Amino acid sequence: MKQAPAILFLILLLGILCKAQDKPGLSYPVDPAQQIHPEMPKGEMLQFDFNNSKIFPGTNRTIWVYVPAQYQPNKPACIYVDMDGVQFNAPTVFDYLIYKGEMPVTIGVFISSGTVMKNDKEAIRYNRSHEFDSMNNDFVNFLLNELLPEVEKKKTADGRVLNISNDPNDRALAGASSGAICAFTAAWERPDIFSRVFSSIGTYVSMRGGDQYPGLIRKTEPKPIRIFLQDGSNDAWNPLFGSWFASNLNMEAALSFAGYEVAHSWGNGGHDGVQATAIFPDVMRWLWKGWPQKVQAGKTNNNMLAGILPEGEAWQQIHTPLNVISIISAPGGKILLQDSSGWINEVGVSDKIKPVIKIEAGAIACDSAGNIDVIKSNGSGLFSITANGKRRMIFKNITGKKLLITNTGNMYITKPAFNQNDHGELLLVKPGSKMTVVDEGVRFASAIAISPDRSMLFVAEDNTNWIYSYVIKNDGSLKYKERWYWLHQTDNYGYSQISDLAIDNEGNLYAATNMGIQVNDQNGRVRAILQLPYGPVTGLCFGGANFDTLFVICNGKLYKRKLKVKGVPSWTVPQQPQSIGAG
Repeated sequence: MKQAPAILFLILLLGILCKAQDKPGLSYPVDPAQQIHPEMPKGEMLQFDFNNSKIFPGTNRTIWVYVPAQYQPNKPACIYVDMDGVQFNAPTVFDYLIYKGEMPVTIGVFISSGTVMKNDKEAIRYNRSHEFDSMNNDFVNFLLNELLPEVEKKKTADGRVLNISNDPNDRALAGASSGAICAFTAAWERPDIFSRVFSSIGTYVSMRGGDQYPGLIRKTEPKPIRIFLQDGSNDAWNPLFGSWFASNLNMEAALSFAGYEVAHSWGNGGHDGVQATAIFPDVMRWLWKGWPQKVQAGKTNNNMLAGILPEGEAWQQIHTPLNVISIISAPGGKILLQDSSGWINEVGVSDKIKPVIKIEAGAIACDSAGNIDVIKSNGSGLFSITANGKRRMIFKNITGKKLLITNTGNMYITKPAFNQNDHGELLLVKPGSKMTVVDEGVRFASAIAISPDRSMLFVAEDNTNWIYSYVIKNDGSLKYKERWYWLHQTDNYGYSQISDLAIDNEGNLYAATNMGIQVNDQNGRVRAILQLPYGPVTGLCFGGANFDTLFVICNGKLYKRKLKVKGVPSWTVPQQPQSIGAG
């Protein structure tokens, strides 16, 4: 019993020490960069209001711009963008670090989130969560296309214009809480524009999908981003969204698994800026270490990515003036592409492009003999076009969005619903037979593929995240329909916009979606995501001499990439992939 007062004293002392973690100066040493040094030149702060956004219409916000004393307009400066206004004592820290040569000459842009005002006096809509927590490219587009051009119009008091570097290696992003996930999302969406991120008490929780990031990071090909994460074990702004600290631990684990250059500092604080402010000088030293050496993409531990991507092979653009709208595989390693002017063009193994035929095609496919089968966009019929340009009518008065031809000559056609009363149909045309309906109910069928052994058919529905799987019977009809493949979407549009499918010799299904190429294993799970920094992928197929090159359409342009696996176009000889089992 005599020990009780002593134990009680220790408990009270421990409580006081824990609370002290949140008080400035009690838990963290003071870095000299946090203090004002009269002998060091101070940067200049500019301020203006911005209310002309088209991406976030009606919003008002204040912008602060820090220009270091060492800045000279004849050399582009690095840039640091903070989503939460002037925080972390950044101007004072920058004065010190730039003077000491511990970070490059950097212009700071500090942003407040947008607010819609009523009569310029009363806020009627706060945009912060909408702008910052959304997992899409709206905010980074706002930065690139609206705000930063406005910043570059400003001048210092002595008339220096602002010359900001366009090199992603010279660009950093930062934020706290919702601003932190916004900074990460901006770099994630545009690693070709931003390569350094400081995330403080980030909201990687279930507000607007941020809890998906750890899974996406593990599946997606690594990007050239260096990131520093900070959080405290008592961080819980609103626990209904999940564990904030656990979500940041998950982010760090995912980034490490995926090969990113990531550092972190975990404290005992809550949802505040105490620790982030204390460590900010060291964060900047780490983010800018080695500059101007480039931030590099790391090596992932994802076995699917390692299994399909050769080292050193990157996306290459096939330069063409054409606006490409669809592509298909053709014999001899060639591909056929359809452009917006109505021409079907051939791309050979040397990437030379030549026009083949002009026709108003709603859907095209190729058979093993090289004949091109076309469903005309006006619904007048299904034609087969030979290599010498002769046309043969197969069926009159037919409409369809996608066409697939098997090695036996069977044709599968997706016929989406065109009005409210339609159910959508999947059609089968066998050589010498009538057209039959083999399934109904896939109202917005957008893409189709067949397994390498020709035992299963896959049909995507573009207004969902699902791809259906069917077992093909001996007569070509279908059975055992299931929603099989589930795809990711993060753009807050509610679906993945699946526009095309292809399959490789291991039975992996490649889906062209609004967030890249999602590679699924035989059991219907996304295991890898390949991305281009240029927008949604709207078409893909395998080609090249060994069908080991993946061709894709992105923003109407044509790209290619060599893979370790080989594609199996529908019209080729069936192949039996090795089963991955039930795991």
